Amino acid sequence: MANAEAVRRQDALRRAAAIEAVMLDVDGTLTDGTIWIGQSGEAMKGFSVHDGFGLKLLRQAGLRLAIVTGRRSAIVEARAAELGITTVVQGVADKAGALRDLAQRFGLPHGAIACIGDDWPDLPAFAIAGLAAAPAGAAAPVLAAAHWVSTRAAGAGAVREFAEWLLAARGELDAMLARYRPGAAPGPDGAAVG
Repeated sequence: MANAEAVRRQDALRRAAAIEAVMLDVDGTLTDGTIWIGQSGEAMKGFSVHDGFGLKLLRQAGLRLAIVTGRRSAIVEARAAELGITTVVQGVADKAGALRDLAQRFGLPHGAIACIGDDWPDLPAFAIAGLAAAPAGAAAPVLAAAHWVSTRAAGAGAVREFAEWLLAARGELDAMLARYRPGAAPGPDGAAVG
């Protein structure tokens, strides 16, 4: 079993080297999956500032980001805008089709796009993505299909953990961190956003 896990880790690292874009699910990935619904509809979702900073780091490293979700929410639009994510596709029933569309839009092969998600609707995209990632606590079939699984829960730093792992796998994490050490010049876009 330990050998199989080592092979899985090596495969994930190999796949990470080719990644140029990341497709992110929302509910159960960027959030803990809780949706607060008031009298007039969806009222709140909670997002981790740690995950947000991880996404900022991925953007600074030149990766393209896209939010692709089965639900529709003005809250998601607002969070994406805050993070500088301009590609937001909501109300998606076919996530593999969405990944194909992103590949075409970004001019990339499927193998250059990572997909991070937590539930069965993400599985078709996992099958064609270059790298499939899941937060701890994702549905069992998703965990089984993922090339990489976080140790942190969704909405509680899982995406940040993925971002740091991906940057480390690409050999970029140390240089990114050096920008934030005392005496370093400010990052490319100034103040931190989480």
